[in-house]
Amino acid sequence: MVSDAIRMGHGSGGRLSAELVREVFLPLFNNPAINALGDAGVFTLDGKRFALTTDSFTVRPIFFPGGNIGKLAACGMINDLAVSGARPIFLSAGFILEEGLALEDLRAIAGSLAQEARGVGAQLVAGDTKVIEGQAGLLINTTGLGQVLDCTELGPGRITEGDTIIVTGTVGDHGLAVLLARGELGISASFPSDCAPLWELLEPLYQGLGAAVKFARDPTRGGLVTVLNEAVRPGLDFVLDEALVPLLPAVESASEMLGLDPLYAACEGRAVLFVAPDKAEEAISILNAHPLGRAAAAIGRVVAGEGLVIGVTRTGGKRVLDMLVEDQYPRIC
Repeated sequence: MVSDAIRMGHGSGGRLSAELVREVFLPLFNNPAINALGDAGVFTLDGKRFALTTDSFTVRPIFFPGGNIGKLAACGMINDLAVSGARPIFLSAGFILEEGLALEDLRAIAGSLAQEARGVGAQLVAGDTKVIEGQAGLLINTTGLGQVLDCTELGPGRITEGDTIIVTGTVGDHGLAVLLARGELGISASFPSDCAPLWELLEPLYQGLGAAVKFARDPTRGGLVTVLNEAVRPGLDFVLDEALVPLLPAVESASEMLGLDPLYAACEGRAVLFVAPDKAEEAISILNAHPLGRAAAAIGRVVAGEGLVIGVTRTGGKRVLDMLVEDQYPRIC
């Protein structure tokens, strides 16, 4: 491993996170569901496929433009199931509360979590609370169970040469909105986080196109480029046309001012999709019909190669888009 002790970067979703999972956890919990390294573990029970996911959320500030940590926790759980092709059914939530947290804030945060769960028809059936000293404010863990649609067959192993890479909306909104909401950089955000549940956006796509949707992932920690690097494998390259990646002008401007790359910035209401080339236009049409998918666009393609993610710049140059060792900034999801 790059480090022999835990660092903040181990939670960033970059190379340190991947090494931590590969070298510490996978050898201990070796089984097909977890070895797939999906956003949820998919398994079969009584002839039906289910997906189970768990995630923990820590964000500063706990209220940010477009949401709060409760909405973030619900949407993160829902989206991990959604990109696994699973309809959310049940969830649990664990609240780790810092002593001194205002009850009004806790009610608002728990209410946001409940609202998002109800919106996709999921029920909270178990929960836990702990109170700690410190400066965490509030941490939330969610676990979600969903039933995988019969029409879906998703996985990076299904990606083939010629497939089209699609993103469902503008990139980097969450990461930049939260970063600027901290007030440490002297810049105020004029845009909200993209935090939103993806199930109602993706279900019609799965139902309409079935197996033509090869793979899906939500680009949270590490953003768009990290997701692509996690999915690429020897024999294929993912070629990303950077001019086609949808960006809010304010996100692009803030990124340039701060020297950050929005292609590595977290999203919490977007999905990256790999779709058979003859169905790409239909896929974008289905996505555009939903409010969350109005900016959906084809941004790249899969070609024969060496297992690289390659960005074609706006001037026509090419660069290798590698996975970062650590995230550009911590604690945004």
